[in-house]
Amino acid sequence: TTTTATSAIRLAAVAQRFPSVAPYVYAFAPPYKGMMATILGMTWARAAIFWGSDRGKEVLQSSFPQLHPSIYTLTPPLFVSIFVQCVNQPIVRASITLQNPESTLPNIRAAVKMIHEKYGLGGLWHGTSAGILKTVPKYCTAIIVKDYMENKLPQNDPQSPTYKTDQLLRSACKSATAGIAGAALTNPLDVIRNEMFKTNKSLMSTVNSLLDEMGWRFILRGMGKNLVAVSVPVASTIFFTDALIQLSSEQ
Repeated sequence: TTTTATSAIRLAAVAQRFPSVAPYVYAFAPPYKGMMATILGMTWARAAIFWGSDRGKEVLQSSFPQLHPSIYTLTPPLFVSIFVQCVNQPIVRASITLQNPESTLPNIRAAVKMIHEKYGLGGLWHGTSAGILKTVPKYCTAIIVKDYMENKLPQNDPQSPTYKTDQLLRSACKSATAGIAGAALTNPLDVIRNEMFKTNKSLMSTVNSLLDEMGWRFILRGMGKNLVAVSVPVASTIFFTDALIQLSSEQ
């Protein structure tokens, strides 16, 4: 459409003027194929992981008070994130297929159909191992860091006139740290997963190909974009959850 073409031209002009940010500019360029399915899939996934982790921690603490504290923190996000990744995998596979610049598929449904016809039902879950290796450590890391920061950051004075603002700033610090840690530590797994989708190779074959092509430098590929794409949503989820809890407790 004319609007899409105009937006693309404007983004191209910005990218030419500021070459260092060109990859990030083009990442936001239209067309936005599969956007709604991706948003819905990521939204329920993050909600399920963070809610399930907090709820699971409460259940474990009340049912098995003798366990080590690390089990309460690590076990719920481990199992919930594995389950969520398996359920979401066809959407993830289809959305990454759509993002391929050479793809002519119009939407998620067409991508799922093409993958099913070309690779069979199992093709929709191709890359699940890499997806689990990326998603599970990412959310486990984020939740562990979140809980660590919650315990280590000083508590604000409820009698302070700036208590509400102080609480939001404390939450922002905790959220940003958790999001960045989760994104940075799992970047290599994100590279492997995306490469598996593009080449349809197995996990070990993909790792060997990346090592042959780039050496260990592949673990840093796309780090900048990954920090934005992963840390911002994770940090935002934690921050707005805390903000909503704070708001509800005041009512």
